[in-house]
Amino acid sequence: MQSYNQTWDLDVFFPGGSSSPEFAQYISKLDMDVQQLLQHLQHLHIPQSAEDGDDFQQVVERLQDVQKRIAQAMSFVGCLMAQDTKDKKAVLLNGQVKSLYAQYSSVWTLLDKAILKVDADVWSQLLRQAESLQGIAFPLNERRTQAIEKLPPEQEVLVNDLAVDGYHAWESLYDTTVGRMSIPLEENGETAAVSVGQAANKLASSKREERAAVFQKWEEAWAEQADFCADALNHLAGFRLAVYKHRGWNSVLKEPLAINRMSEQTLQTMWDVIDRNKDIFVQYLHRKAKLLGLERLSWHDVSAPLGKTTKQVSYAEAAEFILQHFQRFSPKMAAFAEQAFRNRWIEAEDRPGKRPGGFCTGFPVSGQTRIFLTFSGTSSNVSTLAHELGHGYHQYVMEDMPALAQNYAMNVAETASTFAEMIVSDAALRQAASDEERIVLLDEKVERAVAFFMNIHARFLFETSFYEERKNGLVDMEMLSQLMMTAQKTAYKDALAEYHPHFWASKLHFYITDVPFYNFPYTFGFLFSSGIYAQALQEGASFEDRYVALLRDTGSMTVEELAAKHLRADLTKPDFWQSAVDVSIADARQFLELTK
Repeated sequence: MQSYNQTWDLDVFFPGGSSSPEFAQYISKLDMDVQQLLQHLQHLHIPQSAEDGDDFQQVVERLQDVQKRIAQAMSFVGCLMAQDTKDKKAVLLNGQVKSLYAQYSSVWTLLDKAILKVDADVWSQLLRQAESLQGIAFPLNERRTQAIEKLPPEQEVLVNDLAVDGYHAWESLYDTTVGRMSIPLEENGETAAVSVGQAANKLASSKREERAAVFQKWEEAWAEQADFCADALNHLAGFRLAVYKHRGWNSVLKEPLAINRMSEQTLQTMWDVIDRNKDIFVQYLHRKAKLLGLERLSWHDVSAPLGKTTKQVSYAEAAEFILQHFQRFSPKMAAFAEQAFRNRWIEAEDRPGKRPGGFCTGFPVSGQTRIFLTFSGTSSNVSTLAHELGHGYHQYVMEDMPALAQNYAMNVAETASTFAEMIVSDAALRQAASDEERIVLLDEKVERAVAFFMNIHARFLFETSFYEERKNGLVDMEMLSQLMMTAQKTAYKDALAEYHPHFWASKLHFYITDVPFYNFPYTFGFLFSSGIYAQALQEGASFEDRYVALLRDTGSMTVEELAAKHLRADLTKPDFWQSAVDVSIADARQFLELTK
């Protein structure tokens, strides 16, 4: 069996880590180039004809070059901080890179202003005729359309400036509130104050009594902070609604749908199909309650483990397993994964001092990716490794494309990663040594589907109703909890015995200012991958090239165009979504059959 090094190689980019002289020079040169680009944009020649666009083309090419180099710097610093949480120099470097990125964002504001000054006919001809712009016509058109639909650039700049202390500050205040919270929990006969993160981990306990006790304290703690959270949530929504009003936008979904390049009809069709298929997942919840010795599950029981798979897997075994099963679906994806293992693109060593979690990040200047996780030999580690390799493969197949054509939205960002994870989790299920192990693995898969179909649906229903209420004025914390309870009962088909009324306070996603409605893209991504996976199962090896072509187009089309071109599917109709939900229904049926 092939042995692989479990630490990544960062010296190939900049030798010396956070003390690298080469990286210091790189940042210095990048800073100078960003300043020069800002100067160039302030005196940019506005094209008067398609033949008059040389200066515009040059600035767009320079902008893309800077984008790739900033991404390279952000990835390098992110990797340094992840591999060693005590690397103070890396933290300082991170501040420098963030400052550079802020200046780069100002470049875009100036470019948008210039784009609006180009005559519509000249603009269309320029994008058709200029070879350097043809591959990025979609994102450039998208920026122009969005700029037209917003306030004049000077007013948008003012909105952004005021947002620092009048909008984003409410998210910061929420973060501060959560950071100061402590939850008193009894442990070994003594009461100890634990952080929100520690308490959240204990909610996943395998002991029902402990989960119930922690959940009660959890609800009480959030109830105590509810007035602060309600203030933050109301003012976030109020700011957003005021901006929408002045832009002339009537729907609160306009911005999140535009960010995710999808139509409201597609979103509604997705939720309708999910809602029509929830009965079998309600059966799963009732069966799980029975297996746990309960009449009905409470909120804190939904994710409770049914058992443990004791099988430990070595890193070499995990690599071999992933490569073997990737090969069945896509030799190209397997070849990429082998390259990542062999060339030390993965940091997997189980050692102290690393940050928790896993991620994949791109080094676009070098045409490489890096994957981070801590591998301790669990089946979950194997899934995470496959998931992050999927992200890496998505970036890998796009690396020869223009930088702007590689900017794909949140809802399709999980396409390749979820697809890769499905391949490996299904293979693990087929090779399970016993029904007990199979039940545990199926429970994990179906519980994940329930999270996307019910938990996230509840978040979407809550935010939709909350924004309607907020249009009429401030919404008090009692009404917020009432709206949340109604959303949860609707989304879960009233299948639970106890809900989480203060979920609106405890869920960070409601307070993220960069992306409104930070919920439905997760469900879309899960089902989009499931639908792709269903087609891959049907078509076998012939699907590989279509899959790569789809990934390459994720930054250059709406999701409806993407599905029509590569999957021959209409996302505004239920057929595709039904085929995607059927993948999870099959898991639920197998779970119900095995647990009779």
